[in-house]
Amino acid sequence: MKKNLRRMISYYKPYLGTFFLDMFFAIIASAISLVIPLVVRDITTDIPNMTPEAGMNKILLLGGLLIVLVIVQFFANYFISYIGHVMGAKMEYDMRAEIFSHYQKLSFSFFDDQKVGQLMSRITNDLFEITELLHHGPENIIISGIKIIGAFIILLGISGYLTAAAFAMLPFMFIFAYILNKRMRKAFRKNREKIAEINTQIEDNLSGIRVVKSFANEAIENEKFKVGNEGFLRAKKASYFNMGIFHSGMTAFTFLINIFVIVTGGVLMVKGLVDVPDFVAFLLYINVFTDPVRTLIDFTEQFQNGYTGFERFAEMISIVPDIQDKEDAVPLTGVKGDIEFSDVSFKYKDGAHRVLRHINLDIPEGSYVALVGSSGGGKTTLCSLIPRFYDVTSGSIKIDGKDIRDVTLKSLRDSIGIVQQDVYMFAGTIMENISYGRPGATKEEIIEAAKLANAHDFIMELPNGYDTDIGQRGVKLSGGQKQRISIARVFLKNPPILIFDEATSALDNESENIVKESLERLAKNRTTLVIAHRLSTIRNAERILVLTENGIEESGTHDELMKRNGVYASLYKFNA
Repeated sequence: MKKNLRRMISYYKPYLGTFFLDMFFAIIASAISLVIPLVVRDITTDIPNMTPEAGMNKILLLGGLLIVLVIVQFFANYFISYIGHVMGAKMEYDMRAEIFSHYQKLSFSFFDDQKVGQLMSRITNDLFEITELLHHGPENIIISGIKIIGAFIILLGISGYLTAAAFAMLPFMFIFAYILNKRMRKAFRKNREKIAEINTQIEDNLSGIRVVKSFANEAIENEKFKVGNEGFLRAKKASYFNMGIFHSGMTAFTFLINIFVIVTGGVLMVKGLVDVPDFVAFLLYINVFTDPVRTLIDFTEQFQNGYTGFERFAEMISIVPDIQDKEDAVPLTGVKGDIEFSDVSFKYKDGAHRVLRHINLDIPEGSYVALVGSSGGGKTTLCSLIPRFYDVTSGSIKIDGKDIRDVTLKSLRDSIGIVQQDVYMFAGTIMENISYGRPGATKEEIIEAAKLANAHDFIMELPNGYDTDIGQRGVKLSGGQKQRISIARVFLKNPPILIFDEATSALDNESENIVKESLERLAKNRTTLVIAHRLSTIRNAERILVLTENGIEESGTHDELMKRNGVYASLYKFNA
């Protein structure tokens, strides 16, 4: 907990000026609250013994002073409420930006084990309460501390007996608060986890809504959501149960303090040990004393809400990316496209067996190489190792003689273009999606890329041309259209190395022919690796590699491999 609190405090650093001003005005506001009961005591003590004229003058003087104090308090509270809250929101902004940036650094292996809804919850729900905590936390502690200490000193000056009565219940109150705090923290953390689970279910359902409707499984989805929603409700009930006991108990303790003071004050007045004005002032100060206690009650709930969210935030931030630049990494420049695999083996973290075993492979610059093999043979995995989406378990991969672990990730990935079977389109326009290949490209360059990808004609037939909104994940486009836009992205990027991951396997014949033409144009004079599902599409490849669990079993042209009548020939007869 200490480590997390230190980390939380570090986010105040850019805003120390605002923070100290906020604390200054908090002190001013709390000091003014302490002055008012003193004025009441002064009036009830002195005015009855003064002449009417002198008494009236003093009342007007004190009234004017109180008005000035109210105006000062107004400005102090305005600063606390507005500027202080903005400071908290900026700190939340910084945290949200940090965790989003951190997500960008994490590797595929991390995302393989995560659910999108859970990750979204960490960046949204978990940080919702942090603004209130970061702003009001120190402020509430300062204000409450000043009021409690100030009230204690003044109360002690009025009557030691009454002060002892007022503070007699405090040890029991703090013990009660400590026990309930621990229970509330566990309950609030459970709430966060359940919210994340519900977010995951919602994201999963809405992303797959077409599948849901095509199978008419709305009722099943409702039932699945009901289970998660009921789990969240149970967690909420548990937290509210502890919160209810906490609030009720603390309120009861504050009433008991008042009761102790009233009974003790009555006894002391009967015995002549306390004057009526002192007793009235003491009762007013008891309210000044119990007010910060109530504030601390609210702060405790606020702290549990905010801190449990921050805990989950810190938990995610503490994950060290398993793929990142070395300290002495250098940019990969002037890439020709020679790729060399030297005794490369790979297995996933949770894999019981290796996906790739002792792969040795040389791909000269500008060559066109196809990878074939049965599903699960490691074709996509092998290609994913080149841009370091995963790191090799053993061995090395070199581009132009340089180990890819010795160069910067950005320069490495800038040199590689990937066209996948499952094309991802971002919400927005066609122009925005193509320009993703090279942010900052001119409209003319984007149009030229679209023409090279055989996409320009269909784009111009759309209602708003390049400014047409394509919907979430490009839902308004066909598979072939999305594929051509993804190829246009790569044309715009213009990398020396290309990877086609079964880029045409999900298309109809007409779309496949158009996309195939675009791919062939894109591959010209570049080092190209093609993962093929339909083997008829790679008959003209310069070299075909047959990948199995044993590694690269066969290598050669289509004709050479067919003559060998081995694994490739069997696959071709079955899949062509």
